[in-house]
Amino acid sequence: MTEQQTLSEHTADVIVVGAGPAGSTTAYYLAKAGLDVLLLEKTAFPREKVCGDGLTPRATKQLVAMGIDISEEAGWLRNKGLRIIGGGVRLQLDWPDLASYPDYGLVRKRDDFDEQLARQAQKAGARLYERCNVGAPVVDDRTGRITGVRAKLGEEKREVTFHAPLVVAADGNSTRLSLAMGLHRREDRPMGVAVRTYFTSPRHEDDYLESWLELWDRRGPGEDRLLPGYGWIFGMGDGTSNVGLGVLNTSDSFKELDWREVLKAWCASMPEDWGYTPENMTGPIRGAALPMAFNRQPHYTRGLLLVGDAGGLVNPFNGEGIAYAMESGQIAADVIVQAHARSTPAQRELALHHYPKVLKETYGGYYTLGRAFVKLIGNPKVMKIATQRGLTHPLLMKFTLKMLANLTDPTGGDAMDRIINGLSKVAPKA
Repeated sequence: MTEQQTLSEHTADVIVVGAGPAGSTTAYYLAKAGLDVLLLEKTAFPREKVCGDGLTPRATKQLVAMGIDISEEAGWLRNKGLRIIGGGVRLQLDWPDLASYPDYGLVRKRDDFDEQLARQAQKAGARLYERCNVGAPVVDDRTGRITGVRAKLGEEKREVTFHAPLVVAADGNSTRLSLAMGLHRREDRPMGVAVRTYFTSPRHEDDYLESWLELWDRRGPGEDRLLPGYGWIFGMGDGTSNVGLGVLNTSDSFKELDWREVLKAWCASMPEDWGYTPENMTGPIRGAALPMAFNRQPHYTRGLLLVGDAGGLVNPFNGEGIAYAMESGQIAADVIVQAHARSTPAQRELALHHYPKVLKETYGGYYTLGRAFVKLIGNPKVMKIATQRGLTHPLLMKFTLKMLANLTDPTGGDAMDRIINGLSKVAPKA
């Protein structure tokens, strides 16, 4: 291969680092618009990721928009809504009927899910490099702008430099690329931890996502304490259930507890015939951080855009990340495509600086409400009253479901939609 060919192979309009939902969605929309895009993924597909595997209608909408086959024949399990358990009450809520979102969610294993999105980006024309471990950014000394990345490629870890005038950091919560560009995590934003495992279980075909609002740390007689966070059970439709818990750092016990042990104890308290016992566990307990409410900013600076977990786009109300990863990817791609068509560097910068503004306009107020909610439920007394009183009011819970899952019609919705949209509008923009 000539030097010229190598250079063109390693040069593009945009480099996207990380082929999770955020990166693959960004690459898909960029490629579809005719831009030359490199999608760099450090592992090889299929690959494992810690996740609840349950997708809300918000994420489902994104899959439909990308032309993914979400039929049951293609291996997707549909769910009708959310079952909430807490305070001695069990409430089953269907996803709301909306013009803007479908009335069903989906379940699929993450190792397979991510690959589907990456392959869809490839089909659209993105150039995917697997086993491509990105290290340091290439920075222009005069301007401080990122102009590419250095990476180790393949089994033999061959050193390669990729060049592009724009780079998208879609490299998850740890986002080494953002850190190397001096973008650090904001300590005033909530963080969550998710731990989960799989069990073979007769409950594997449950068509509701199940959310347990009370996680008890049962230490012995009189020492039970309520933990901040929630547990989940999602039937996978393949003979297994995904059982996990999400916990927030707003609690005093966040650092001192071993969450894997809390998950084991919680599973042990379940009815025996569900099968959530150590001998039915099909894989290890794995954990991951959930970066929430714009915990890394700015979302655009010096040629670098942050999408998904790298930009802390996890919903603080419910720990959902995939929908926001995909939405932010689409927003970033739209902005880049528009900027690419501008005729001067100053005009391009003006267009790119619009990206953080669109994110703040879209999610800022809602995430601010979420941060207030997270502070509240960090207090065990508030959590107890909320579960005992709130769950007995189906209308209030319907409102809460719309609020937690961020499912409203932006225009022409019902009174609940108007209240939630109104609150999000007047809240400060995160």
